[in-house]
Amino acid sequence: MQGVWTILLLIVSNVFMTFAWYGHLKLQELKISEGWPLICVILFSWGVAFFEYCAQVPANRIGSAINGGPFSLVQLKVIQEVVSLIVFTVVITFLFKGEGIHWNHVAAFACLVMAVFFVFMK
Repeated sequence: MQGVWTILLLIVSNVFMTFAWYGHLKLQELKISEGWPLICVILFSWGVAFFEYCAQVPANRIGSAINGGPFSLVQLKVIQEVVSLIVFTVVITFLFKGEGIHWNHVAAFACLVMAVFFVFMK
């Protein structure tokens, strides 16, 4: 069950991370933050990123073998990267209509999925 909670928390964390990193671009596109000085954009992103950390830190603590969880640190990192790319892909597909996923993106994602496979091999 710790593995499931870890992955769910990583998904939540990465939703917030994606919005912290790229959400300000959507706000600018919608002309909401168009005139904001850069420091305001940075502070907005930090505020969103706070919630990312509220999920990321517990995910790592619950999932880490150091704390009795099912994953090594390398496994946690690779899982996090794959979750990050999946969340990122979903977000840009729905929020940024001009951005598309191409064959080379799919190939790169497949390589990352293979990385998960290899990192879990004994």
